[in-house]
Amino acid sequence: MADILLISGLSGAGRSLAADDLEDLGWFVVDNMPTELIDKVVEIASVGSKLSKLALVVGTPTAQRGIIDVLKNLRKSSHRVRLLYLDATTAELVKRYGATRRKHPMANDNLGVEQAIAQERVLLEPVKGEADLVIDTSNLTVHQLKAKIGELFSGDQQVDTMQVSLVSFGYKHGLPTDVDLVFDVRFLPNPHWNEKLRPLTGLDVAVKDFVMSQDLSHNFLVELFSMLELLLPAYKAEGKSYLTIAIGCTGGHHRSVVVAEQIATWLVKNGQQPRVTHRDILRDESGH
Repeated sequence: MADILLISGLSGAGRSLAADDLEDLGWFVVDNMPTELIDKVVEIASVGSKLSKLALVVGTPTAQRGIIDVLKNLRKSSHRVRLLYLDATTAELVKRYGATRRKHPMANDNLGVEQAIAQERVLLEPVKGEADLVIDTSNLTVHQLKAKIGELFSGDQQVDTMQVSLVSFGYKHGLPTDVDLVFDVRFLPNPHWNEKLRPLTGLDVAVKDFVMSQDLSHNFLVELFSMLELLLPAYKAEGKSYLTIAIGCTGGHHRSVVVAEQIATWLVKNGQQPRVTHRDILRDESGH
């Protein structure tokens, strides 16, 4: 049985970078893969081949639309098959194309870069909907993307397990686009209004004690854990390989961090090994 990873996503979002990172991890990578050849390449890799990890980067936006049928067929096989989708904000993609002076594949004399990105985004929305994992590279450096790819595809995950990730964030900095479940904890009392707690974060004991001393926090987590007891086995039964849970508060410094850490502790007690990211914990009040 081979591990097959199909890589799709918006032009400029980092598909080639992800492919290079996977190659460094020992994956056999084929770039700009025509969808009509995917089945044949997988067949060749499966017969008398030692290729256990195969990553196929699908090419043009039009070609990526054909990946959905290919994906359905591959998932009927005995192989482990996953679809990775690379995403980014339009503003970030415009900036990248401006910096590299490359032409967007869908741009022409009548369609500028921003319009081409918008058109490609609409075209690929069904592909994104089929993805096992979406990575938003908008705020990731090359090194951060490499580290994330390494965490996800280094080969230490069992085939029959589901990777659970937690991310805390601040609504003032924007909603994460690459998550599955979002919980808003802005209803909890805010440590920001306590002058002693304001400069601290949810990783500090004083902030944790403040948030968890509230009956509302305790009651919320009891209900949330009950929900997760129902959802996690159901997602796993459906073959989901990754589940990302986002917890949001106003600035991403206090309440969301505490709650994310509480969920992580509960997951560990229940046999999971969650990855925890506090996206906005280091941002200052101005958003930097």
